[in-house]
Amino acid sequence: MTDFPTTDRNQVRRMPTRASYDATTIYPIIDEALICHVGFVEDGQPFVIPTIHARMDNTIVLHGAKASRLLKHAATGAPLCITCTLVDGLVLARSVFHHSMNYRSAVLFGRGRLASTTEEKWAALETITEHVMPGRWADARQPNEIEMNATSVILVDIEEATAKVRTGPPGDDEEDYALPIWAGVLPTPMIPQPPVDDPRLNEGIDVPGYVDAYWRK
Repeated sequence: MTDFPTTDRNQVRRMPTRASYDATTIYPIIDEALICHVGFVEDGQPFVIPTIHARMDNTIVLHGAKASRLLKHAATGAPLCITCTLVDGLVLARSVFHHSMNYRSAVLFGRGRLASTTEEKWAALETITEHVMPGRWADARQPNEIEMNATSVILVDIEEATAKVRTGPPGDDEEDYALPIWAGVLPTPMIPQPPVDDPRLNEGIDVPGYVDAYWRK
């Protein structure tokens, strides 16, 4: 897939020049984000729930306890709206009105279904683990039968999607460029800090290379 269809549901109307309907723009935003927000309506009440996600081709993977209201609702096939947002910098203009942020966001639409086989569920949980920390699935103890039975996995095929991206410096009114006020961009990358050992870590266990060299991309 190279492009998602443009519909009334996903078309960007405010600053459409920042929009993209191309999977090559949308997928990397999904893959870099650690958290997504899932929106749904239940009995007329809207909810937006933050949760961990991962992508398998054109499918979003969600997981959690079987008692989760979000997952039980998603399993019915009701429509969902999933968003991912990355903030790349604070944009400080000379005018407060023109302050902004450099960001990359993705808005996805689809319907959920319950993972129906052990193989499908296992692959989804591996994908989520590797999304958060590449290399961890093969290094850690994998789920046992009790843990698998306590976990629900929802798969959401992306039907429509949009990315919206802002980059670059502030855009002030022409007459404001002469003001004696600093303006520019403060980049806000996610920079991992040195790992902290679990206090109960057994002696002689070194930090794995994939943790030491971790970088979110």
